Amino acid sequence: MKRVYKNYFTLLFCAGIALTGCKKNLEETPRAIFTPEYFKTQAGVQGGITSLYGHLRYMFGNGYFLNSNVISTDEATWGQNSDGNVKNLDFSGVGNIDPSSSNTGILWGAAFGAINTASGVIENGEAVGVSEALLAEARFFRAFDYFWLVQTFGGVPLDLGGGELKFNTSTVRTSVRNTVPEVYTKAIFADLRIAVDKLPATGRVVGGVTKTVARLYLAKAYLTYGWWLQNPNNIPTYPAAQRTDPDGHDAAWYFNQAYTIAAEAIESPGAAGLQPTFYDIHVGTNDRNNEVILYADHTQSSSLYNGGDLGYSGGGFGTDSFAQWFWQWSYPNIRSSTSATAWTPYSSVQRAAEQPLGRPWTMLAPPHGVFKNTFADKTNDSRYDGTFTTRYRTNFKQAGFSGATLYNANFLPVGPNEPVLSFLNEDVGGVDYSNTTFNSTVGAGVLPGRADFVIEPSNFSRIAYPANWKLGPYRTDNNGGLGSPNGSLTRPFPVAKFSELFFIAAEAAAKGAATRGISGTYANDGTARGLVNVIRARAGKWRFDNANNVAKVQDNSAALIAATPALVDVNYILAERSREFFGEGYRWLDLVRTQKLIEFSSSFTIAGSTNPNNWNDHSVKTFTRNITPNHYLRPVPTSQLDGMDMSAADKQAYQNPGY
Repeated sequence: MKRVYKNYFTLLFCAGIALTGCKKNLEETPRAIFTPEYFKTQAGVQGGITSLYGHLRYMFGNGYFLNSNVISTDEATWGQNSDGNVKNLDFSGVGNIDPSSSNTGILWGAAFGAINTASGVIENGEAVGVSEALLAEARFFRAFDYFWLVQTFGGVPLDLGGGELKFNTSTVRTSVRNTVPEVYTKAIFADLRIAVDKLPATGRVVGGVTKTVARLYLAKAYLTYGWWLQNPNNIPTYPAAQRTDPDGHDAAWYFNQAYTIAAEAIESPGAAGLQPTFYDIHVGTNDRNNEVILYADHTQSSSLYNGGDLGYSGGGFGTDSFAQWFWQWSYPNIRSSTSATAWTPYSSVQRAAEQPLGRPWTMLAPPHGVFKNTFADKTNDSRYDGTFTTRYRTNFKQAGFSGATLYNANFLPVGPNEPVLSFLNEDVGGVDYSNTTFNSTVGAGVLPGRADFVIEPSNFSRIAYPANWKLGPYRTDNNGGLGSPNGSLTRPFPVAKFSELFFIAAEAAAKGAATRGISGTYANDGTARGLVNVIRARAGKWRFDNANNVAKVQDNSAALIAATPALVDVNYILAERSREFFGEGYRWLDLVRTQKLIEFSSSFTIAGSTNPNNWNDHSVKTFTRNITPNHYLRPVPTSQLDGMDMSAADKQAYQNPGY
């Protein structure tokens, strides 16, 4: 399969690595190519491990990869500027998923090259004197990629040409898919158990994988496989396999294991932990904090090491980071007036490399349920304010405007950094959307006495909606201006968070796992409710109010804990997961794992239903999605099938049913 897996040896960043000192950063040195002989040297093995960290950038931060993991769920539908790359995965009547062009193959292309690299490291590492702890990092990444693959495509090949889980240097171009139980038991569990045993509690480099990271993925893999064995909604699998475990365990055993491993990680977290507030996790000034325990890293110091141009990026299919652009609408269309008596339009909010703003692509739009149901509590719970940009402020001074004020709704003045447009928390009534005098040009309305234009939640549409603040740009080189809002994002993209351990343990408990009290810093009674309430208590703590751009020291933990239902079931945990991880790429796999995709995502409402290109279209419509059980698996990409020397019939048999 050399043609199919051509990225085995050609990696954008492979390098020497700093091997000692937990405070050191991962150091990359560009190298054009890996060869089999290179893996037989210590430098080659070390470079291979570094490249495994680098390969995360082909997926995490890529907008199309993010799209494939959120669209067609209750978190996202297509936005006004979407093309077939986005729409085809929505199942809402605007396209059909296409194995050749729907970008579900980003994972396939990135993961198998990394898997083979990991196998090369594992096979050669001991002979060249690399430590068990370092080799455990390679085992982690091999399991990590297989876990993503099996959740997305079903059973996948363990033999890439050199034998099962062997380093491949051959030119074989045939392939056989293993079953789901084989992938879990032979690859994922085996590697992750070794990783848990051999990895240190504290990473050898900043952002390096640790025992806690490995425990998180082992617990999540146990949980996911337990659901697969149980199969409550009779979702088909492929290749065909009995829902039995080769090791003789049942679903309950795996739920218990998931709970136990997650609880151990919570009690012995090493350097990992929860940040004091939800805001602290995501604010750009606090990047690389100890709650984000694995990330795809980037830098503003060099386009080469960033993996994308710092000035202008095309947002393609390499290592560019541009996922936040998908969630950002075209706010630069907002207009204020330079005159207090006649409407003389001026662009009062211009593109800027600042966390609330960035580059607008309008590719993904949240349905109304996100704002009215998922984030219903916008007063006590800080996660709504810490997830979305709901207020757009003037930046005319950074843009070089010489005046002191502009004039906005009701011809009222707005000064530097003052609100121009607000997405309201609730429908209030009395909003004039006619725009006959004060024309925002983005379909926003006017309320008496307010200088800012407003849009009510029932009018959030495919063309105008609160953007994802969490993933927004952060640069320190704007120098008082607008910076480079069109450059590749330079922040680390979060891949795994310590907070997910609480949800994994809670979900296992809700599935019947035997619970116990959790000790240590995050002590609780160990029930699903107790575990979820650790996260909800933190969500009640504020230190900054994004919408009002002011410090806000407030603790609503007691109110949030009191509002948690006595019985925390899987549906409630899924709602909490969406509040915690909205828009980061968790949702599709969460709903696939729990077999809730059809239940949660088969219909949604959104405004702008008549003409999504018309800013003033406030009509609301309920859309239905034609999601079938076959859609619980993504299609094998056409590029894989085209690269194999197999008959048409064998290729069709290789493809997942329904595609």
